[in-house]
Amino acid sequence: MHITQLNRECLLHLFSFLDKNSRKNLAKTCHKLLEVFQDPMLWSLLNFNSPAELQKHNFLLGPALKYLSICWYSERVKVCNIEDWMKNHFQKDFCSRHENTVTDFLLEVGNRCPNLLSLTLSGCGHVTDDCLLLLLKNCPSLKTLKLENCVRITDRTLEAVILYGASLQTLHVDFCRNITQSGLQRVKEKRPSVALRAERSANMIPDSKPGKKLVFEKWSRKLAQL
Repeated sequence: MHITQLNRECLLHLFSFLDKNSRKNLAKTCHKLLEVFQDPMLWSLLNFNSPAELQKHNFLLGPALKYLSICWYSERVKVCNIEDWMKNHFQKDFCSRHENTVTDFLLEVGNRCPNLLSLTLSGCGHVTDDCLLLLLKNCPSLKTLKLENCVRITDRTLEAVILYGASLQTLHVDFCRNITQSGLQRVKEKRPSVALRAERSANMIPDSKPGKKLVFEKWSRKLAQL
């Protein structure tokens, strides 16, 4: 029996064992297999290991997507997590090549995947609060949000969780140095049912030049003396 003689359910089952590249390559062999590749039921879960994978066009985004993870553990991710004011010219040039890649992708997810249940981001140093705010608004069923080493995430994301995370059950913000204890406390107060974890986050050094922090402290002391 030729593979194309199998019914659609069997073909979907076979495709489910393949990675994204293998699915795409198999889909190129005939129209019937391409139709299986384009079946939304095949794409309820997506895992990516680097921003570059987001641009391969070997997957589909749609309402069927429920579980998404983008986890970048390469040594190069350390460059993206350096404070912006400390980066040299070479490091800034490296980051500029993919600075908006993950953010643009997540904006597409927010617009096209309203049934998303779980999102995990690790090492995504350029993801912004605005991006996650839009995603939380457009994906009201989101139950799990796990962020690790997402250094541009601030208390604004925590506020978005309070405003739009009605379905959220689990929130991790590990190694996200620009959130604060007060932001975490607000989540605990406003969303007490959320299982909150913030390993090595609020006690880390935020992204601000030491000089700026010193000027702010002097200005605060002067204001208190008035």
